[in-house]
Amino acid sequence: MSKFLIGVLLLLTFAVAPATAAADERYALIVSGASGSEKFAESQKGWVSSLQSTLQKRLGFAAERVIVLSESGAAAALANRDNVTRTLASLKPKLTGDDMLLIVLIGHGTFDGTAAKFNLVGPDMDSNEWKASLEDTPARLVFVNTTSASSQFVQALSGKNRIVIAATDSPAQKYATMFPQYFIEALDQGAKADNDKNGRLSVWEVFTYASQAVKQAFEQKGTLVTERSIIDDNGDGVGKEAAAAAAAGGDGVLARTTFLDPLSGAASANPAVAALDKRRIAIEVEIEQLKARKGDMPAGQYEEEFERLAIELAKISAQIRSAK
Repeated sequence: MSKFLIGVLLLLTFAVAPATAAADERYALIVSGASGSEKFAESQKGWVSSLQSTLQKRLGFAAERVIVLSESGAAAALANRDNVTRTLASLKPKLTGDDMLLIVLIGHGTFDGTAAKFNLVGPDMDSNEWKASLEDTPARLVFVNTTSASSQFVQALSGKNRIVIAATDSPAQKYATMFPQYFIEALDQGAKADNDKNGRLSVWEVFTYASQAVKQAFEQKGTLVTERSIIDDNGDGVGKEAAAAAAAGGDGVLARTTFLDPLSGAASANPAVAALDKRRIAIEVEIEQLKARKGDMPAGQYEEEFERLAIELAKISAQIRSAK
């Protein structure tokens, strides 16, 4: 297929407003663990407040679907092991395969040579305990551990329909991280992180923005970069930095097509448009997966598959425009 035809098809495809990656309802659990000091307590309090406000006011999460557990929380809102497991257990029956569950851990992480843990009020939870608590969760999971020594969470929580992000690529990275600051900044400011300028903010864009901002902060200080965030969304349990994931393919496909804001008003109000949006998103995922396999395919086969998907995508986009 000619480059001109490909360009025309893609122009037709993306002429409509992009939609979220098959997420009907969006839920968020923010866990702000034990701070350890007054200084960190203030930082965590500010990050949590900003994140909660951004999710509700900018990204349109329903207030009742944003749950916050913190060290200053009272009773059921206290960030301890019982409340974490109880909250996750209570969410599962409400979730479907079309929903999205965002979990963000803010605070401190540790590694004892065997297991990586997230510090809570009282007994901590290690990565395997989080894995057990999240088993059989039907929704798409976006799990973001913004703490030190968080890399093992990627291997533990990796799986189908899951995007797992860790602020560090090694359990040896034990110092307080900058990642939460820039992760929340990306969500809050939106346009600055919107790399492809399509008016939407994908999980991939938030991850890459925060990762690059952390790197730049180290460079501005003139110090060696010791904090490297990683992502896994292909279920292989191997986290990669943004540049490596983009170069190698595989990781990043799901994150690029998962958005934290809701379906457009027309789509959410019209079941037919919503169904078309979901089909369109499924094709977009197939295209991203195809791009990741390009280096392993004969050129002719790749072009044939790309043409088939691009034509189908253009047709569905035209139907969406007509329905709206």
